[in-house]
Amino acid sequence: MAEQPVSMPRMVDNDEEGRRKVVMHPPIIPDAHTGQLWTGHVPKTAGFRRLMTGLFFAGVATFAQLYSPQGLLPLIASDLHVTADQAALLISASTIGLALAVIPWSFVGDRLGRKPAMTISIVAACLFGLGATLAPTFGMILGFRILEGVALGGVPALAMAYLNEEVHPAAAGQSAGTFIAGTVLGGLLGRIVAAPVGEWYHWRIGMGVVLVLAIASAVCFLILTPRAQKFTPTTTSARHAITSITTNLRSPVLVVMYLQGMLLMGGFVAVYNFLGFYLLDDPFNLPVTVVSLVFLAYLMGTVSSPWTGRMAAKYRPSRVLMALSGTMIVAILLTLVPNLWVLLAGVLVFTGAFFGAHSVASGWAGAAAEGGRAQSTSLYNLCYYAGSSIFGWLGGIFLTRYGWAGTVWMTVGLTLCALAATALLYVFVVRPRINAAREPNSTHT
Repeated sequence: MAEQPVSMPRMVDNDEEGRRKVVMHPPIIPDAHTGQLWTGHVPKTAGFRRLMTGLFFAGVATFAQLYSPQGLLPLIASDLHVTADQAALLISASTIGLALAVIPWSFVGDRLGRKPAMTISIVAACLFGLGATLAPTFGMILGFRILEGVALGGVPALAMAYLNEEVHPAAAGQSAGTFIAGTVLGGLLGRIVAAPVGEWYHWRIGMGVVLVLAIASAVCFLILTPRAQKFTPTTTSARHAITSITTNLRSPVLVVMYLQGMLLMGGFVAVYNFLGFYLLDDPFNLPVTVVSLVFLAYLMGTVSSPWTGRMAAKYRPSRVLMALSGTMIVAILLTLVPNLWVLLAGVLVFTGAFFGAHSVASGWAGAAAEGGRAQSTSLYNLCYYAGSSIFGWLGGIFLTRYGWAGTVWMTVGLTLCALAATALLYVFVVRPRINAAREPNSTHT
């Protein structure tokens, strides 16, 4: 008879809203060989290193493919005779496919297992990526990019659940950081490798080289990642799934966090989609290879994300989010100054502030979940990538009609909306809960 998991320990903690909540840890399952309780991989062990390295490469494989066309958009627009906003659809198509797929992939992972589902996801994405690279027409490339995005949705949908199941709870934060580092590096490699190769040879060759890197990373994921030891297959009825999702959507805190993901990511992707077009033109006239180096600003995220996490714990997430949104607005306005160094400074600060805000909002979306943490995280990802798709494309319309200033002011508008939503949440929800929790005779929980 199959081993039964030991009951999950219950711990009482305070959430970001000042309420007390019960935290349920994953089940503790006896080791199949020794019969001893196994609580997950711990740091400095071979299993932990293999899991971390494998998931790091999964992040690289996913996000290198997802964003490889971004630095190539001016070349693609010129070669295929399409406008800037039409070329940007190659990014929007894949991210909308990913957005629509994250929730279905979470249920596939519940049934098949995290690693098998992620394996299917990455292999299918590589095949569709090959199709996008070789497709002769813009319409066919767009179709393959949608399918590629749908396939890639399995990795962000399942990676965190995989980590939470297989690592010791004390190492969860470290392991999540390793996976996120892989996603940042993957997105960065996809951009800074594809663009110079595309300029020197052809944009298809640039995408092809990134695809080879993604395939190599996928093989590393398959070889290195150890067999899951704590996964138990489950099936979820459609009714239960809908209940989990709608319960989260009734929470004002979660709705505002989902909006943060949609609005801030939308402006962020629009900036990086069309900044290259601006830098290739007057008054800068930079070559594509040099423009691609702007993507190195993404490394600001590796510094700002952990720092803002500490600040959110100290000063509360809502206050930190408002400060970061204001910083984004000031920074992006600096890019209107016709000076390269001022523009680069603005991009660096804007990028760091965005990744900090994303880190705080995504963490709050998981911690404040009311109808299932996995479903809340998937809803955040859905809004995050939907915003990337919609506003990442819409920024091109503003660019075509009003120039770079149009894209900048669209981003300012989106960020102001996000700032206003957080401010209203703080005034009408968070602060009253904090005050109620501080009252000596409060029964608020």
